[in-house]
Amino acid sequence: MKLDIVILAAGKGSRMKSAFSKVLHKVGGVPMVRRVLNTASSLSEAKLHLIVGHQGEQVEASCQDFSTNVVWQDSPQGTGDALRRVAPFLEEGGATLTLYGDVPLISSETLEKMTALSTANTLVLLTISLDNPTGYGRIVRDGSGKVTAIVEQKDASAEQLKIQEVNTGILLAPNDHLQTWLASLNNNNAQGEYYLTDVIEMAARDGVDIVTVNPLSEAEVAGVNDRVQLAALERELQSQQAIALMQNGATLLDPSRIDVRGELVTGNDVIIDINCIFEGKVVLGDGVEIGPNCHLKNCVVGDNTVIKNNTLIEDSQVGESCDIGPFARLRPGTYLSNNAKIGNFVETKKAHIGEGSKVSHLSYIGDTQMGANVNVGAGTITCNYDGVNKHLTQVADNVFIGSNSSLVAPVSIAEGATIAAGSTITKAVGENQLAFARARQTHKDNWPRPTKKS
Repeated sequence: MKLDIVILAAGKGSRMKSAFSKVLHKVGGVPMVRRVLNTASSLSEAKLHLIVGHQGEQVEASCQDFSTNVVWQDSPQGTGDALRRVAPFLEEGGATLTLYGDVPLISSETLEKMTALSTANTLVLLTISLDNPTGYGRIVRDGSGKVTAIVEQKDASAEQLKIQEVNTGILLAPNDHLQTWLASLNNNNAQGEYYLTDVIEMAARDGVDIVTVNPLSEAEVAGVNDRVQLAALERELQSQQAIALMQNGATLLDPSRIDVRGELVTGNDVIIDINCIFEGKVVLGDGVEIGPNCHLKNCVVGDNTVIKNNTLIEDSQVGESCDIGPFARLRPGTYLSNNAKIGNFVETKKAHIGEGSKVSHLSYIGDTQMGANVNVGAGTITCNYDGVNKHLTQVADNVFIGSNSSLVAPVSIAEGATIAAGSTITKAVGENQLAFARARQTHKDNWPRPTKKS
């Protein structure tokens, strides 16, 4: 059966008190609506429809890489009104799954359970029983247990308010029936809106089978109306991800103090200390150790590398058995070969550091091709920027660079060369040469020290 998936993302979300559309607020570093679209896209051969309204241009722009039919809901009048706007685009003979852009943790497993039950004469409803169902539409069943209607909180009787089974809003309906039901909706209710939930009573009246499915957890169907709920879902997602990482063989010294804002792939025996943040896609090989307060974004780290505390790595590739930090920063374009060392207060950018080379402390290495077994002394910088353009520094194998040296690019240093401490190198250095470039030291006898002015 052909599947249409409608994601409702037109609401204003006034309780967020934000200049941005509610569905663009992030959970786990990803806008909520994109999380829903990612999950919806995982269902086979599904046609996606995105309903936008308030700040719809922002929402549409943020989701333009998805293949979606964008439908505008100006002056929205409820969920039923949203489905009526998309009705002309629904596949004849198919079924429509309704999802919500502010319910970001719905799982593909739950949705697949729903689609497995879908037929031309079956409506599948996702429900959950809550200890405190306040605010939710109640599931009304007859004496035989069959679902007969959904009653919204404001329209429910005192007896119906005692019902604990509630509507999540997520349902899967056969399109041929759905088109008729949508055309019959009215707004004769306390809110003056067109409720999609009214189709349940119509389905029961028309003899359509109504079956229910339950999510794996309450968090799957939890929506976001304010920043308190947003924070709660963020913690729930981080907890889920921490459990998955530990089940995959990683050690988290405190599972409550890790943030994965993207995708983190770990090998065996990875150790991650507290307060570490992972953004984009990060891949950690076997035996990697990460100290506290590190921030890794879009990078690959080879086996047995140690990353010490307070280190930042972004858009970089790190080889095996490297030693990095503490307080190091690897900026985009950095590539560390195996056994390289980047020490404390070292910054690299667009730099290839060769195998076994060491930049141990207090240095900046940018736009550099560095060979193997190079030793870079403290305070060394590559002067790669002339105020307009960037230039390349080339350092061959087995070079020794003394402390407090400046390499003014473009410049090359051949294999085995030595740069004396305190030198400013502006010309190429040949193989096995010693280069030193210092101003002549001058002494002045009996020089009076400055005195403090009154």
